[in-house]
Amino acid sequence: MLDRAYQEFEKRQQDRGISLNGIKEKLKMLQIETPSWGYSDQGTRFRTFKQPGAARTVDERIQDAAKVHEVTGLCPSVAIHIPWDKVDDYSQLSNRAASLGITIGAVNPNLFQDEDYMLGSICNHDSRVRSKAVAHLIECVDVARAVKSRDISLWFADGTNYPGQADLRRRKGYMEEALAEMYRSMDPHMRMLIEYKFFEPAFYHTDLADWGMAYQLAHKLGPQAEVLVDTGHHAQGTNVEHIVAYLLDERRLGGFHFNARKYADDDLIVGSMNPYELFLIFHQILSAERDQAHPLVQENARNIAYMIDQSHNIEPKIPAMIRSVLNVQYQYVKALLVNWDLLAEAQDRGDVLAAEAVVREAFEQDPTPLLHAVREEMGIAPDPMKAYLESGYAEKLLQLR
Repeated sequence: MLDRAYQEFEKRQQDRGISLNGIKEKLKMLQIETPSWGYSDQGTRFRTFKQPGAARTVDERIQDAAKVHEVTGLCPSVAIHIPWDKVDDYSQLSNRAASLGITIGAVNPNLFQDEDYMLGSICNHDSRVRSKAVAHLIECVDVARAVKSRDISLWFADGTNYPGQADLRRRKGYMEEALAEMYRSMDPHMRMLIEYKFFEPAFYHTDLADWGMAYQLAHKLGPQAEVLVDTGHHAQGTNVEHIVAYLLDERRLGGFHFNARKYADDDLIVGSMNPYELFLIFHQILSAERDQAHPLVQENARNIAYMIDQSHNIEPKIPAMIRSVLNVQYQYVKALLVNWDLLAEAQDRGDVLAAEAVVREAFEQDPTPLLHAVREEMGIAPDPMKAYLESGYAEKLLQLR
């Protein structure tokens, strides 16, 4: 049945002018990093609901991340959060991950939970607090060095709640000084990924509020600083795929924190609210990968870090993570099915409806037979969620944890 379903799918794509040659290989190369914090109990500002079997230690979080990679084949690295994942020996942590078949990925400093950071961390009016925050940033560079990580992902809760609370331009200067000091401490292969957020937890202003601020800051710092796009960190109605295209053209798109939202920074399962947006993001990235006239843009598009960042508050941790990474893969493969020649022809003749139809037609494809075939070639079960649920891993966790 699988062979027949694949053959029928392949025939449909040929009829659309799409060859699957090369698409399988691109699917096999897709990598999505999962976050250690996504495997532990977490919640909203109102309540954390405990999930049976949730990871309690960094070792358990790494074990669960390795299980997700085992069943999906998509997640060879796990991001860590400091101090949540702080250990005495980071080389031992790295070796532990390697023994489970994964690596340590991005290092994420925590500059929003310490009591001293109530009025900000690197933008705080108090020089003692700023120095403490910068020391933590440099500590995380050392951690990245110890675990052989390339990326340090930065998100700051810094901001104010009321007009007049602080000098906004002075805070801007503090941020630039702090990140410049961190930048100087980085090794040549490292990247600083600068994340922005429209609002929350501050409600009057956020010191790093949008992609333009993040881009300008990265540009000032140097080529090792790039922008990280969190898909939930924008005002309602923002055209995220346009931001992606702009940053790609400026060669400053470093990575994504994928999640979904209905209202604000909801951190829901990826693709659960607006899968078309996710598809259109990949459409822009793949368009940049094809741009032979601009090799630096191509290089940027091929070096984006895809990461999950979400809060599983009412759903089981590992199945939710599996669902997210599979949803990313599902929209990525549909973006690979765009007929680029037809799209270019329609755009060149100014045929608005024809161009839109080419993009929409790819989104409306069901690539399940192709995904099943690729997974089988990779030695993975065609249905990763089913494989996990039948593996007995969840039942084992209930006994051990």
